[in-house]
This record gives sequence, C-alpha cells and structure tokens, in this order.
Amino acid sequence: MTRLTFVKAAALFLGLSTSAAVAAQCGNDGSGFERWKQQFAQEAAATGIGQRGLQALANSRYATRTIAADRNQRGVRYALNDFIRIRLGSLDGFAAQATRRLNQNRAFFQSLEQRYGVPAGILLAIHGMETGFGRNMGNENVVSSILTVAYDCRRSDFFTPHALAALQMVDRGMLSPSQKGAAHGELGHTQFLPGNAMRYGADGNGDGRVDFYSMADAMASTANFLRQKGWQPGQPFQEGTRNFRVLNDWNAATVYQQAIALSAARIK
Repeated sequence: MTRLTFVKAAALFLGLSTSAAVAAQCGNDGSGFERWKQQFAQEAAATGIGQRGLQALANSRYATRTIAADRNQRGVRYALNDFIRIRLGSLDGFAAQATRRLNQNRAFFQSLEQRYGVPAGILLAIHGMETGFGRNMGNENVVSSILTVAYDCRRSDFFTPHALAALQMVDRGMLSPSQKGAAHGELGHTQFLPGNAMRYGADGNGDGRVDFYSMADAMASTANFLRQKGWQPGQPFQEGTRNFRVLNDWNAATVYQQAIALSAARIK
C-alpha cells in the first residue's frame, strides 16, 4: 500500500473526506518536524479536519520525551509473578483496591455489564493497571506526542490515523489541545489511542458527550471496545477461553492479559 493510499484508507476509517491528499515526508529526528507539519496540514485538511484541529497541529511541538520513550522500549519480558509484583504489588492487594471502587458505584458497573456484557472486575483491573485508577494519566501533551510518532519514520503508518483522529477530536471539542496523556498519545483513564477513542468512545454518564478523562465515559468506552472485539457476555475469561483471547486486542503482552484475568476474578 502506498503512503497516499494509506492516508485515504485512514480517512475512511475515521469517517472523513478522502479528497486528494499530499503525503507528508516522515523523519528520524526533529529537524524536519516543522516542514512535515506544513505537509501534514494538507493531509489533515483534505480529510476534513477543520480550523481548530489545524491550529492544534500548527501549535504542536516535537516531543523529545516521546521519542526517547519509543526508542527505549524493551517490551514486557517479566515472568508473571514478577510482573504482578512490579505492576500490582499483589493480586489480593490490587483486587482490594478495585473492590473498594466497585463498592462506591456498583449500580453503574452493573449497568455497564447489562449493556456490554463485560464484568466490573475486568474493567476495574484494566483501569488499575493502566493508570492506577486514574491517579496517573500521563504528563505529555497528547497532540504533540501523537503527531511526533506519526512524523517519525519508524511507525508512521501505524500512528498516522491516530494523529488524524486526535486532530478530529480537537475539532469536535472532545480533546483540548493542551490535554496531557501518556508518551504515545494515549489518553484518559484507560489510555485509549485517539483512533480507538473515536471508534469505540461511549457516553457513560449520559451528558451527551464522550470525555476519556471522565471515569464513567472511559469505563463505558473500554466495555464497548471489548464487546466490539468479540467479548462474550456471561462467559468465563480465564486463560484459554475466548474472552481471554479478546484481551489480546487490549494489550498483546501475555503476562498483562494473565494479570487482568487473575485480578478480575478476585474483584467481588
């Protein structure tokens, strides 16, 4: 697939116009970022991004900490017990924290399970593992981070649709241009990439909008994501089951999936 064809495919995925776009030239350091932004603005405009999104693009900065984090990734190579100890402390302690949060709003989580079929334990396990139940949602500018990795040649094709989605979210008032998130543009309580946010976002508190920095919306969106990926309501989710395989769509690391399933089973 050519770069131009990819841009048009990304636009179709996002539900945007696919009128002629000029592919922006990626780079391997920050020296070409400003030139790339000018080229990418043409792509963005051609896919229907409006003035607010284009202004956010123009004001973005090359995110050096994002690049450093991206190029120093080592993957998850821990044994399960070590991963649990480092990430969760202990399964029982982590589950106790999640259960306290469940007890604060059982009716809400029951409503999500009725609607999407995903139990509270799974949602709270993800919430706790991603951001410590919302305590740490990241310190990097979302727009700058996602644009930086879209510009970087290493994975430009993967991140380009997410960069377009972030600009579309700014356009729609779903994302502030100054909003902080994780190193690769992940946002909110459960760390959605912008393209997934646009595709699976759900209004969990009934206010007519989707805000991933609202716990209710983030939980509803996470439940919707898993259901759309094939989660089977009322079925088991331990390793070897169909629902366990759905967790691979959330995070490809087996130990991550195992930790979600094991801790979720303890959240009552």
